[in-house]
Amino acid sequence: MSGLKVNKMTRQQVAEAVRTIPDNKLFAWDGVDEDDRPLTRDEMRDGIAAAKRRGRPVGSGDKEQVAIRFDREVLAAFRAGGPGWQTRMNNALRDWLKEHQP
Repeated sequence: MSGLKVNKMTRQQVAEAVRTIPDNKLFAWDGVDEDDRPLTRDEMRDGIAAAKRRGRPVGSGDKEQVAIRFDREVLAAFRAGGPGWQTRMNNALRDWLKEHQP
């Protein structure tokens, strides 16, 4: 077993030793490469919080998903406007409804 380091501390002693490390001494970093720098506690906490927010955002509850068919040229025209084309299409239909009561 040459070269192996065996820890003679108990689990409780290790936990206590980690708790007593000052924040500014927690990470050993030489400052050479920013990409190799370990994350600070705040950066880790922010990353974990961001991971919890992943996925599809919660909807407003005012909309209903349906399957509908449109002409290709109509879809192409709205999609050509870039992101938000579905919202613009919804607004166009809403404006049409104001003038034309079904």
